Amino acid sequence: MSRKKLIKFLGLKAGTLIVLLIAVSVISFILVEISPIDPVRMYIGEMSLSQEKLDDLNEYWGVNQSLALKVVNWLGNLANGNLGTSLIYRIPVTEVIGERFQASFMLIFISWLFSGILGFFLGVLAGFKKGTWVDKGIKIYSYIVCSAPVFWIGLILLMIFSVQLGWFPTGLAVPIGKLAGNVTLVEWLHRLVLPALTLSITGIAQIALFTRSKLVEVSSSDYFLFAKARGEKGWSLIKRHGIRNIILPAITLQFLSFSELFGGTILVEQIFSYPGIGQAAVTAGLQSDIPLLLGIVLISTIFVFCGNSIADLFYKFLDPRIKESEANEF
Repeated sequence: MSRKKLIKFLGLKAGTLIVLLIAVSVISFILVEISPIDPVRMYIGEMSLSQEKLDDLNEYWGVNQSLALKVVNWLGNLANGNLGTSLIYRIPVTEVIGERFQASFMLIFISWLFSGILGFFLGVLAGFKKGTWVDKGIKIYSYIVCSAPVFWIGLILLMIFSVQLGWFPTGLAVPIGKLAGNVTLVEWLHRLVLPALTLSITGIAQIALFTRSKLVEVSSSDYFLFAKARGEKGWSLIKRHGIRNIILPAITLQFLSFSELFGGTILVEQIFSYPGIGQAAVTAGLQSDIPLLLGIVLISTIFVFCGNSIADLFYKFLDPRIKESEANEF
């Protein structure tokens, strides 16, 4: 990988991200503006104010401004890093997102890592044992899980392991009545098991099916059959001529799953009352916290874009077939 190509790639991605954020910001803002949500009424809640006070608040919030002027002001504040103030938490949106995303990061990372490793292992095992009961069992599991909604899986795990068996708590990231700073690592991980397991189960099935399909495809190729004819067999054959050719597509698919992972986080955190970015998104939507909702939309856009960019980076600079085709062009 040449340094010049890497800088060019990163520069192109940075430019694309800026354009994408502007487009998402404008479209999201316009959609919110044309909705029947009244930000002033949501801000004051049940308080009774005079018309004069309401007019002052409308002027302060810029409710009476034209749509074009509102969009320009929104983009200007966004360029300065100002996402506004959350109507629910009464603090800057950046602080809410920063605090909630920290809580969600480990949940997302553990689920992503677990689903990738175990899914790849099961896919290789199913491809290696093609046609056996092991292969059929892994496929049945994968088909069932892929067709099941993530919230349904979460509820099943919650009823079995929390309500019936009592092995894990029913929700929350810390015990009730205890400060987050006083929670031990064991207590925190104990409460993270079920949400992380729920979020990773679907990902395991997708990676397993994809890896199995690729391994079966590779096992029918000429170089694989030639190696088999030379006397190579068993795990050595799979490792030398199978895994090397399927690991890059599997890693790429894993990074491309960021959008599904973020969407699943919203449901999982709501089921287990986990105070992360997903639960904040649901709360902002239900209580019409427009600044927080728009801020979470932008953060999710950046999150998904980074996953897709890493996948592109793997293919562009690590896939020898692409590198060879680029070299032949010059």
